[in-house]
Amino acid sequence: MKSELQIAFGEIAEARALPAEKILEALRTALVSAYQREAGIGKSQRVEAEIDRKTFVVRLFVEKEVVEDIMDTRTEVLLEDARFFEPEAQLGDMVMVQVDTAARDFGRIAAQTAKQVILQKIREEERNSLFDEYIDKEGDIISGTVQSVNPAVITISLQRTEAVMPRNQQIPGERFKPHDKIRAYVVEVKRSTRGPQIVLSRSHRNMLRRLLEFEVPEIYTGQVEIKNIAREAGYRSKVAVAALQDGIDPVGACVGQRGTRIQNIVKELHDEKIDVIEWNANQEIFIAKALSPARVSGVYLEDDPDSGRTAVVIVPDDQLSLAIGREGQNARLAAKLTGWRIDIKSVSESVEEALAGLDQPPLRDIKAQIAELAGEAQRILEKRAANRVIMPEELRQLERFADLAQRRHMAARELLRRKRLEEINAVRRTLPQGAFQLPISALNISDEMKEALAPLNNTGEIMLRYLVDENRLRRILDPFGDDALAVVQAALDELVIPEAVEPDLGEAGAELTGAETPAEMVGEPGYQPLPFAAGEEEYEATDDSDGDQKDKKGKKKKGRQLVYDEQLGRTVAKRQRKQRGSTRPWEDFEE
Repeated sequence: MKSELQIAFGEIAEARALPAEKILEALRTALVSAYQREAGIGKSQRVEAEIDRKTFVVRLFVEKEVVEDIMDTRTEVLLEDARFFEPEAQLGDMVMVQVDTAARDFGRIAAQTAKQVILQKIREEERNSLFDEYIDKEGDIISGTVQSVNPAVITISLQRTEAVMPRNQQIPGERFKPHDKIRAYVVEVKRSTRGPQIVLSRSHRNMLRRLLEFEVPEIYTGQVEIKNIAREAGYRSKVAVAALQDGIDPVGACVGQRGTRIQNIVKELHDEKIDVIEWNANQEIFIAKALSPARVSGVYLEDDPDSGRTAVVIVPDDQLSLAIGREGQNARLAAKLTGWRIDIKSVSESVEEALAGLDQPPLRDIKAQIAELAGEAQRILEKRAANRVIMPEELRQLERFADLAQRRHMAARELLRRKRLEEINAVRRTLPQGAFQLPISALNISDEMKEALAPLNNTGEIMLRYLVDENRLRRILDPFGDDALAVVQAALDELVIPEAVEPDLGEAGAELTGAETPAEMVGEPGYQPLPFAAGEEEYEATDDSDGDQKDKKGKKKKGRQLVYDEQLGRTVAKRQRKQRGSTRPWEDFEE
């Protein structure tokens, strides 16, 4: 005849999808709890339970002290009885002694008094089992059934558990109703007291990555690699792909015969437009392709040490709206895909700017050489203004003049860039080099701030920007409030910076040179100035005898001054502070 524990074990094993050992562990815990309650002993006293897997006979062992005379049978045992379980036991030792309790009676007690302990243990194991199952699916696509829909969240049934899809993870315009089948990307799986919390998304860019892996065998097998994805869910996406094996067309593999592969993905994503672009190591070619379907006349790259990487793109007049896209969407996605800020100009606009600046540097130096081409460009613009037909040869003349002018501007910007790099590297030498080996994660600031500062790569770069380009730091930290910069400064002060060997910079600019340019650009003229945001002043680095920096109007920039301290033997930054109309003296930053 089966015992009550054996019957309970069979029912639990049948009802719950858990391993037998997990259930036995829950039963052992319940038996221990039941005995402690029945015997009236504390949880500090060691109690162990054993269950035979075949007969389900229960044996309980309790830790007791070996004594000559027993005062409390619950905690003490005679020497001769103790040696039955531990032959080498001595007076005063603590030994594990089997409890003289009938298994049947105790099984009934356990079934009655430890029911909640068993259920709680089983629920805990079930939650752990679910978490282990779905944590492995994080970053994959899973299928489920819509259970309920409200304006804030969609609840999705995943058979044994539930998941949620917040509004910000949904594709705009998609509508679901209960019992609809749905596929979504697992963004996050977290532990909680009520089971795993699973967050799904259909707007995440990796949703598109996983769909491409499912639909395109060449991506799944590694013959084609997805370099980057820029996505505005529900509207348009751009995917950069590259072939890792000769003889494979990466774009053709993703599109499929007659577009069948990409059309399956488009349908899954609510008719979202998807542009598949072949990645190219030459950033000029890559940026031009990223702006497809627009045709590009020229791409000019600039890696400014203060403002970051910018690409000036010149397009034919009839391609301008196509390159920018509706509400700037095409240009915005191209910038995300390539990692460059993109400034788009039409050929006519670029030519007009060049003609207006012929009498000013840097075009003034080559005015005589390009006088004939400039006159021809002026004539063609006048012809366009009169709504006369422009021949293809004339359009090519405009593009040629725009290219020459743009490259001349880039050459001038390159000279300023090199001078600025010399200034930055001079300040860099004064900073502890160990700071450039510390990741931004070492700072005691919020995760959101760390993510915003991620483009600076390390804490040393943050220190450097604090001294040479505080405005950039302020722009990065602007969403976090007015005191965000002070929070970062306090976190920098708390850092323990490891010692490091200072690098030999050699020539000025050897340490900080910016992004590499394609080989064919080496020796070409420099870069055009970066367009500044509304309300932001453009400053040019100019020499001044008192050490201040001046803006383009010759006025001194207020608020910060870099001064060489002879006692310290290095450059320090000083700030001029105002208080109730008075100006306090310059004060050194903390080292």
